[in-house]
Amino acid sequence: MPVKSSGVLFEQGAVKCGLHPQVAPVAVLSRPFNGRPACVHCGFCLGFGCEVSAKSSTLATMIPLAEASGHCEIRPLSTVFRIETNAQGRVSEVVYRDFGGKEHAQKARAVILAANGAETPRLLLLSKSDRHPEGLANGSGLVGKYLMGNGHSALYAEFEHPLNDYKSVQCSRIANDYFDSDPQRGFYGGGVLDARPFMNATPIMSALSGIPQDLPRWGADYKAFLARSFTHQMAILGSTTSLPQPGNSVSLDPEVKDGMGRPALRVTYTEHADDLAMAKFLQDRAEEVMQAAGALRVWRAPVESETVLAHLLGTCRMGNDPSTSVVDRYHRSHEVPNLFICDGSSLVTSGRGQPTMTIQALAFRAADHIADFARRGEI
Repeated sequence: MPVKSSGVLFEQGAVKCGLHPQVAPVAVLSRPFNGRPACVHCGFCLGFGCEVSAKSSTLATMIPLAEASGHCEIRPLSTVFRIETNAQGRVSEVVYRDFGGKEHAQKARAVILAANGAETPRLLLLSKSDRHPEGLANGSGLVGKYLMGNGHSALYAEFEHPLNDYKSVQCSRIANDYFDSDPQRGFYGGGVLDARPFMNATPIMSALSGIPQDLPRWGADYKAFLARSFTHQMAILGSTTSLPQPGNSVSLDPEVKDGMGRPALRVTYTEHADDLAMAKFLQDRAEEVMQAAGALRVWRAPVESETVLAHLLGTCRMGNDPSTSVVDRYHRSHEVPNLFICDGSSLVTSGRGQPTMTIQALAFRAADHIADFARRGEI
């Protein structure tokens, strides 16, 4: 994708600081491909669907191909609330409610869960039975445990001339110089720096985030800041390690119910001290880069334990040992041979950046193995 103003400034400052900036992989089309048009640079990538299908989400890429094959049916606005097993211990059907609330039971030779790190373990826990008293595929007791997000820190910078960084993709330049852990830092972890408008891609987001701590949230000074910052501001995001901790978890709330009467999700989470230290470390490096790029002023977002997680990972972890993991190396449940989990919940580390393309790559790999299992009659 074309480099943005934030990318140019980040690259200039990073080189002065001895770093090695590079083009950011964004999975957005820069030219037409496979019947999909190129990006129109609307600036609404973050938090919105792509109106022209240039952003390579599975909604625009794989699902249309699957439907065109004649072997895929989408049942939208349906909610699965239980997975049933038979006397042989295999998944036999999926029970769901359609958009009108009517209950259905879909027979299945195999089931693939892909609801990510919160709803996948929730569904397994909701599917407990006499055979699986702690929840489906939960003989290890680890379903819902080891929840990870991605640690983040943000540094904002204002420049003399307009950047107009609200246009186009979120990020055009990154630096991986701090990706590896370094014992000399005094803590474990690594991460990536990238340049972006961050939450400033739309006027309302700009008005709600990226505001200096000492600035009033109301009145003439606030309005004057918003009028200038929307076009003159950029951010550097630090994406860091999120260490897997068994106390970080997704579970079923014993009292609160959702609108369908199911136990609500209960999330317990706090960052490891090393994750917070790494986030602050990257924030320090980001300030050095922006000062080197000639920023008029810089300010920081507080680095603290997050209450909103951008990515939900690790709650059905992969491993060779059934006592310490939920799925095997093929994303297959250790306990239920025709149950597969292909989403971020199988990750055992959070990585040090955006996990989406890793999840997609693992899903393609898992699909090949599932096809092999089917051909061999193992499903």
